[in-house]
Amino acid sequence: MKIGVTGATGQLGRIVVEKLKVKVPAENIVALVRTPEKASDLGVEARVFDYSKLEGMATSLQGVDYLLLISSSEVGQRTQQHANVIDAAKLAGVKWIVYTSLLHADKSSLSLAGEHLATETALKASGIPHTILRNGWYTENYTGSVQGAIAAGAFIGSAGDGKIASAARVDYAEAAVAVLTNEGHVGKVYELAGDEAYTLADLAAEISRQTGKDIPYNNLPEAEYANILKSLGLPEGLAFAIAGWDVGASKNDLFDDTKQLSALIGRPTTSLAEVVANALAG
Repeated sequence: MKIGVTGATGQLGRIVVEKLKVKVPAENIVALVRTPEKASDLGVEARVFDYSKLEGMATSLQGVDYLLLISSSEVGQRTQQHANVIDAAKLAGVKWIVYTSLLHADKSSLSLAGEHLATETALKASGIPHTILRNGWYTENYTGSVQGAIAAGAFIGSAGDGKIASAARVDYAEAAVAVLTNEGHVGKVYELAGDEAYTLADLAAEISRQTGKDIPYNNLPEAEYANILKSLGLPEGLAFAIAGWDVGASKNDLFDDTKQLSALIGRPTTSLAEVVANALAG
């Protein structure tokens, strides 16, 4: 039984592969990556796999029984890219696909939701047994800005008092591994989020507590926040997308209190304090 992992050299994919190696023999894991040379340190078989190139995909999937389809990082191209993967999986005889979708993709106002929903629809239409992991926000999405906030003397955003039930990337990786290596998950849709929700003001307070500095949270209008991100070097489209996602967070699009993630991984999700500490440690 071989398990294929797409995007295996990405931030989530690398953790998944390492965690999978604890559960199954390394020879049963296939890293499906754009550049196999970058996967040389993973200690598993690596095959060329480009979401955008349907030709050759099915060949790369030969012998793969279970496939973890980690969503593409190319926002705006995901619908077609994921459709390519699903079509190739069908041709190759993949028996089960586990897909990383978005928290509450069916009702979220986030701009990301549409492509995830389209992929979920394509999976249903494919006839391939599948499981949907609707991943919430990675806490690292926010703690990546910790050093900048310290330098600027404030944490900024547009999330207002929205409750964010994020979890560490490792938590989502462990959930994927738990599903892939256990029975009873086919046909399920899991809403995955952290056990404890926080606001960005809470995050700023935690940064202040751990650094001993006064780092307030400054809530900004969406356009102002986007323009600041743009001034920091982010492409305009991405800057406005990030600001828009924060507005979604203000509407509690990133909140869920069902604790399905901790139930899957068999432990509490990683605390905000721990992820902040990791960010501060560099």
